[in-house]
Amino acid sequence: MICFNSQIRLAKLSFFPYRIKRNNENFRVISHILIHADFQHFTFNMLSVYFLGSFLEDQWRSEFGPEQGIIHILILYFLGGIFATGYLYFKHQDNRHYQSLGASGAVSAVIFAAIFWHPTMKLGLFFIPIPIPAFIFGPIYLLIEYLAMKRGNSGIAHEAHIGGALFGILYVTLLEPKKLITFFELIS
Repeated sequence: MICFNSQIRLAKLSFFPYRIKRNNENFRVISHILIHADFQHFTFNMLSVYFLGSFLEDQWRSEFGPEQGIIHILILYFLGGIFATGYLYFKHQDNRHYQSLGASGAVSAVIFAAIFWHPTMKLGLFFIPIPIPAFIFGPIYLLIEYLAMKRGNSGIAHEAHIGGALFGILYVTLLEPKKLITFFELIS
């Protein structure tokens, strides 16, 4: 769902740790994943999910069967989005002004699951015209997110991106433990 300029919908569906804790508005743990503030935010997230999620779904369908491919993508996406906000919940549960929205944590889980599933694939960004191997792209992305988080005041929940990435790595490791060994063999 895209809320764009509807402040009422944004207020009703955003991730709002203070209200989750005080008013038991637990639906916000999921609802924030389904809304976006603007078209650019929505488009970037959905393109990432479309390309890398489709790739993973195909890989997992061939590995685990047709039904399991889509089930794993849905689990990865929604649990990744929930996991991505865990740190933010504990950090901001007493801050009546903090709120966030978007699927970036869930998207980050999909991106990093794809990176761990196939670390030699080439990935690129709009501003980096030369695709680079995923096992190089991933650490660079995490470093940029970490530095941006430390700098602060960007209006972006970098902690959610990092949390989603960690969940994506964890999910693949639990799904196929050999992938962790393969990843470290590649980078050593």
